[in-house]
Amino acid sequence: MRAARVTRTDGPSAVEVADVPEPVAGPGEVLIEVKAAGVNFPDLLLSEGKYQYRPDVPFTLGGELAGVVREAPAGSEFSPGDRVAATTLTGAFAELVATNAADVYPLPDSVAFDKGACLPMNYLTMTFALQLRGQLREGETVLVQGAAGGIGTATIQLAKAMGAHVISVVSSQEKADFVKTVGSDEAVLADGFKDAVKELTGGRGVDIVVDPVGGDRFTDSLRSLAAHGRLLVIGFTAGDIPTVKVNRLLLNNIDVRGVGWGAYAMARPGYFREEWGRLLPFLDSEFVDPPVGGRFPLEKAADALAGLAGRAVLGKNVIEP
Repeated sequence: MRAARVTRTDGPSAVEVADVPEPVAGPGEVLIEVKAAGVNFPDLLLSEGKYQYRPDVPFTLGGELAGVVREAPAGSEFSPGDRVAATTLTGAFAELVATNAADVYPLPDSVAFDKGACLPMNYLTMTFALQLRGQLREGETVLVQGAAGGIGTATIQLAKAMGAHVISVVSSQEKADFVKTVGSDEAVLADGFKDAVKELTGGRGVDIVVDPVGGDRFTDSLRSLAAHGRLLVIGFTAGDIPTVKVNRLLLNNIDVRGVGWGAYAMARPGYFREEWGRLLPFLDSEFVDPPVGGRFPLEKAADALAGLAGRAVLGKNVIEP
């Protein structure tokens, strides 16, 4: 079968498509024919050798997918021919993948494969982030940093489905226009966003900041919180990990909360599947419709990653083997 492989950790240019042996499902694993695979920031970091998990090269990229079951273990909820989504550490940028049955989820017929491939990483992260870590309540206001990307658009749509008002922070007018098409109530440019948010909220601030960016926006994100506000730390796509002066938390009665979805779920057997069950009702919401930024054949996997590296993706890129 064909697979997109990292042959050296030099970034997207190190990704090559090669013929490799088909995977064989082990005990408790499901073998899936991949119809679409989501492209995520960890894939970019893996191609650069900068992710916390560092497999030996060569290896196949890809941590989430949607497809059709070819083989399933006896006693699982799956059968050959079932439509599914799934998470993996690596291996999804291929024609076939084998993964643990606990990390496979039923995909409703109403969800196309390309959109289904956008769900496991970003949307499960954000149901966990908004509901458990952020304790979002209907009527609250959510500020989304990096709003035009995969995590950002998932946040916008799920927060709207949960009854929130959403303000997006983006780096260009093109992205501001885009996030409004996926559900954001307002959009402001990153340059000077704190003052813009203050004006939009009548000086009150927001209840939750979702921050997958980090870097030099962090302090102004804290300053944008209302009393009892919560800043959710999702990641650091800006590259720099910010620090917190805790006197700001004390004086303003605000929280900074880490969102370590993967670590939390992996320590609790069955939790990925439970979170998928919490996500499913939102897929019927008028607000949740994952935006696919670009569709790439397997041979163009390097281009899909390069777009992510250049911050040029609106929504999420997917690879279709």
